Amino acid sequence: MKLPVTSLSKVTGILTVIIVLIAAGLNYFDDPEPVKYQSMTEDAKTLEENFRQQNKSCFILGASGETGRLLLQELLDRNIFSKITLIGRRQLTFEGEAYENLAQEVVDFEKLDDYAAAFQGHDVGYCCLGTTRAKAGVDGFIRVDHDYVLKSAELAKSGGCTQFHLESSRGADKNSNFLYLKVKGQVEADIEALGFDRYAIYRPGVLLVDRQESRPSEWVARKFLGAFSAIFPTSMSVPIQAVAKAMVSNTLLQPEQKTEILENKAIGALGKSSGK
Repeated sequence: MKLPVTSLSKVTGILTVIIVLIAAGLNYFDDPEPVKYQSMTEDAKTLEENFRQQNKSCFILGASGETGRLLLQELLDRNIFSKITLIGRRQLTFEGEAYENLAQEVVDFEKLDDYAAAFQGHDVGYCCLGTTRAKAGVDGFIRVDHDYVLKSAELAKSGGCTQFHLESSRGADKNSNFLYLKVKGQVEADIEALGFDRYAIYRPGVLLVDRQESRPSEWVARKFLGAFSAIFPTSMSVPIQAVAKAMVSNTLLQPEQKTEILENKAIGALGKSSGK
């Protein structure tokens, strides 16, 4: 049964009141304040130019998804790589001069060893590959979010890639009792064991995506999270654009450790500090 817009607005108003009541409590569990990204805005142009002069190349896994699509656009806008390669199961179609020099490699993820050449010669790898249990079932979810991701990282490492950026999830934990978080945590750990020179893990909360939903339940959910985000922007959610910006901006920085984990608040701060 579809609810009229007026009823949906009332429901949203009630949810907003509930948000105000619970936000203070949840704020105690928020991520630590990320201080190291606050000064990046003024240095962004210098960092980009210095990185650009290194003439590096990168690849993206999952460029057809929401985060991957925005990540590609951010990389093209900031023009920090001499070559960008998309690796996926099908050829993607783009319009515009910005995409003319884009390279694409079509692979069969069930037979990735046969496509090892697609992963050779890249300096930096970005992985936004993933599905859901609802779409792929339990076995399919594990195969995509763990097996495909890990095998791609292994081939990239063997092919000379030194820097790997993985989009994961807040709460990822290989010891979790929840399948989604357990699989995310396990693939994080397995990739770390490969020994990349630099390995960045991004753990966003609920991703805020600006879609035109037709189902009332989805409309209410989006309004609920949007209202919560307005009160505490980094408590539960983060705009998906901020994730893409953070992944690119973080590439320019020199981390203190080989492996770094960016939780939701750090992603929001770094995404905002890009100045774009």
